Amino acid sequence: MLRLTTRGHFFSFDRPVVMGIMNVTPDSFFDGGKYQGLTAVLEHCHKMVADGADIIDIGAFSTRPGSERISDKEEIERIIPALKAIRKEFPDIPISIDTFRQSVANQCIEEGADIINDISGGLFDENMIPYVGKNHIPYVLMHITGTLEGMHKEEIISENVHEKVRQFFETQVNKLLEYGEQQIILDPGIGFNKTIECNFGLLKDIDKYRINDLPVLIGISRKSLIYKTLNISPEEALNGTTTLNTIALLNGADILRVHDVKEAVEAVKLVRAVISTEA
Repeated sequence: MLRLTTRGHFFSFDRPVVMGIMNVTPDSFFDGGKYQGLTAVLEHCHKMVADGADIIDIGAFSTRPGSERISDKEEIERIIPALKAIRKEFPDIPISIDTFRQSVANQCIEEGADIINDISGGLFDENMIPYVGKNHIPYVLMHITGTLEGMHKEEIISENVHEKVRQFFETQVNKLLEYGEQQIILDPGIGFNKTIECNFGLLKDIDKYRINDLPVLIGISRKSLIYKTLNISPEEALNGTTTLNTIALLNGADILRVHDVKEAVEAVKLVRAVISTEA
């Protein structure tokens, strides 16, 4: 069960949670450039909320292979207007910020964000773990290897993936716990610096790398392990995404991070119906 305390609010979910992706980037691998301008951003957020999104995750820095490396100033300039507009329109929904930079995280938290979703798990900015730890901010800690510049190219894991991911989580979680009780969500980083076989392994055996009974987020929405396996495009990968999301739920995933909220919410409802049936 996911519980979050932020901005004086307490959020408690008795079921798997759906996090809707709101990219305000021009170059993300699937939806880059679709939501430029606040009107488009709010229209998409309204759709995600209507479809059942529990959390909105805003990102302004694309991490796809070959993406542009923007400055923290530009990242802030992209993300803050969207954050302010979404927070005003949806005052009560938890908002996550997809960033690995402490400076961006700090400004977003001050503007009403609730969660920091760090693809580097604290590796790319040495100030992130102390900032999150001291302020007890809900934090998605994702596994990755290598550096920002070498992302998707360096230190590709091809074996013992569960052990390596678990060791990373243990190290980074212990750093956070030095600052007292924390609100940590684990993300195995599917699609980042791992072979396709290892990515599938992370979906199959979630509890092999879960530590401290922490909630686990799975983000496989339209990623390459789907479209490369099926020999299709990201635009054609919705059915594959829903299939793997369903498998992740059956294997214990607590949060699904997705582009397509309606289908993920339906998967959650159907999996819960199957699990709760006693016939």
